[in-house]
Amino acid sequence: MGKTTAEASSAQLMVDLIISLDGYASAEGWPGWWGLEGPEYLAWLEQEGEKDYTFLLGANTYRLMSSMSGEAAAADSGFSENEGASLTGLAGVPKVVFSSTLQAPLTWPNSKLVTGDAVEAVAEMKCTGTGTLSTLGSLSLCRSLLTAGLVDRFRLVVFPVITGRTGQERIYDGYPDVALEMVDSRTFDGRLQLLEYVPTVLSGPPGSSPLS
Repeated sequence: MGKTTAEASSAQLMVDLIISLDGYASAEGWPGWWGLEGPEYLAWLEQEGEKDYTFLLGANTYRLMSSMSGEAAAADSGFSENEGASLTGLAGVPKVVFSSTLQAPLTWPNSKLVTGDAVEAVAEMKCTGTGTLSTLGSLSLCRSLLTAGLVDRFRLVVFPVITGRTGQERIYDGYPDVALEMVDSRTFDGRLQLLEYVPTVLSGPPGSSPLS
């Protein structure tokens, strides 16, 4: 069955994550992107930043990314050309920051602060907006939105590393059971794997009886 006019015009929500093969978002002592970002991947990131996205992020990610974006704009930033372009480009993209600790006005351009409940706010944004809402880091926010059944696309870029000893920020801890239908895949620079799914939150293993 096709989408109704209202469904077709509402905003879509995508959780967008980078991840090690063993499920971590970062690792102690390792550089960003585990040092494995390549020109093809960085060019893709820059192109993604030019799309009709509104990025959703929490306070910690806001502090980190706004600082990196500012550093990348400096002449002697140390970032490569592609790295700098992908980071500085974020300044021009609409961003919604969910935090009870930050105070308005936010200094990163095109950033709106929301201090209330993130799930309620994003549900309203999906109903009233258009285009694509995409998370930026913010693991606890991603988990809350997925658990609430608000996520239309779940997109990962898997980096070919196992960081069992140094891995930090386990991504899937606290997640519900989720069925994933693959809708897209791609390889960057011969080593990074993009996987995109439509997620369905489950009440238990497929075929099991509902818990009483």
